[in-house]
Amino acid sequence: MTLDADVVRSRCAEIEEAVARLEQLAALPRDQFLADRDSQDIACYRLLVGIEAALTLCYHVTTRRLRKAPDDYAACFAILCEAGLVAPDLSERLQQMARFRNLLVHLYWKLDYGRVYDIMQGDIGDLRRFASAIAALV
Repeated sequence: MTLDADVVRSRCAEIEEAVARLEQLAALPRDQFLADRDSQDIACYRLLVGIEAALTLCYHVTTRRLRKAPDDYAACFAILCEAGLVAPDLSERLQQMARFRNLLVHLYWKLDYGRVYDIMQGDIGDLRRFASAIAALV
């Protein structure tokens, strides 16, 4: 079965919007971000939107193109790596991001906003790289 280009385009657009907003927040100094609950809330929401859009893309590709159903969110990115669709280093970082998504959703009271800030500083570009890799498939 082929990929649905509309699904790919819309999820890639969601990722781009989330990453662009996160990049704006990443421009804040760490201490200012950690003192601003509104910025923290926006960052967590945008991070969750970006990760969810990436997961939707991942599941779309694994089920439609590879005909595999991942056991969990992190495994989805591993399957794309095994198929040669995503580089191993990117796959590993996205797997970590999928695990962080679980913390955002299920254990939000244990969330370390310093870690959120670190992700904004160094990891959100991975979402954009992933979106580009998947967009190239359609």
